Amino acid sequence: MQNSPFKNIGIPDILKISSIVSESNLGQDFILGEADGKTALSDNRILEILQSPIRLDGYILFFLKKGRFKIDFNLHSYQVQEGSLLVSVPGNIIHISSLDEDRILGIEIVFVVLSKEFISGLHLDFNSAFQQSMQMLEDPCILLNEDQLSLAESYFRLARKVIDSSYKNKRQIVAGLLTSLSYLADDVWTEQLKRSAERQPSNNSRAYYVYEKFMKLVTEYHTSERNMQFYADKMSLTPKYLSKVIKDVSGRGGPEWIDDYVVLEAKNLLRYSEEPIKEIVYKLNFPSVSVFHKFFKQHTGMTPSEYRHPNPSSSGSGDSIAN
Repeated sequence: MQNSPFKNIGIPDILKISSIVSESNLGQDFILGEADGKTALSDNRILEILQSPIRLDGYILFFLKKGRFKIDFNLHSYQVQEGSLLVSVPGNIIHISSLDEDRILGIEIVFVVLSKEFISGLHLDFNSAFQQSMQMLEDPCILLNEDQLSLAESYFRLARKVIDSSYKNKRQIVAGLLTSLSYLADDVWTEQLKRSAERQPSNNSRAYYVYEKFMKLVTEYHTSERNMQFYADKMSLTPKYLSKVIKDVSGRGGPEWIDDYVVLEAKNLLRYSEEPIKEIVYKLNFPSVSVFHKFFKQHTGMTPSEYRHPNPSSSGSGDSIAN
C-alpha cells in the first residue's frame, strides 16, 4: 500500500495483520482484547498496527488502565492518560506515535473493535452520539473516575466470559451488554458536556440536526463537492437557510467546514503518500495544479511541496479541523 496515504482496514485485516489468536471475538464483527504488559508482544499488536496511519472501517474503544501514549486523530495529537476512555468512529484517521518495546510492555489497556454492521444491529445511532460528543469536547480522551472505570471493566470482563462460553446466543447477549454500556457512556459524556457548557450547540434541536447532517455529508463528499448548493439540495433546503443554520450552531460558515476537510484530506495525501501532486489535484477535484497550490497555501501558509518536505527548523502548523 505504498501509494496510499493511509491504510483503509477492517476487522478481518486486523485479525490477519496482527495474527491475534488470544483475543475474544465474534467472527469478523467484534474483537475484545487486552494488552497487559505481562504477556508476549503478540497481545499488544493492536498498538503496533496503529503505529502506521490507518482509516478503520469500524469502531474502536480503548480503556487505558496503565501507561500513556500519544495518538493522532485526523492529524491532531492527543495525550491518552491512565483511566481514559477513547472512542474512534468509522472514517477517523488514527495514528499512535512510535512506541518502543519497553513502553508497549508498560501499557495496560482493554480494547474493543466493532464493525459498523454489529453496531447497526444494536439499534443505536452510535456514530451520531459519538461524533456529537467528540465535536463538543476539546479532547476525545475522556477521563473516567475510579467507579466509572471499574464498572466499564466489569462490562467487558462479562462480555469476554460470554464470548468464550458455549452459549448459543452469545452474539445477542454481547449486543445487550453493549447496549447497556452505551447508557453508561452517555452519562459520562453528559457530565463532561456540563463542564463544557460554553461550547454546547444551540438549544434548537432542529438546527443542530441540520448541522449534524451537513457535517456527515461533508465528510462523505468533500473531495468532490465544495459548493453549498450541492449540500442544500441533498437536504432539501435553500443554500441561504443552510448557511445561516451552520453559522448559528457552530459559529463558522459552511464553506469553512468544507475547506477544512479538503485541507485535511490534502495533508494526508501529501504526508502519507508518494503520489505526484498532479494526481492529488485530480483526486481532490481541483481544476488545475495552480488552483490547488493557491488554495493550499492560503489555508496553511505553505505550498504543497513545502508541507510534504518541511524545513526541520520550522515549526509545524496545527493539523486539526478547527471547532
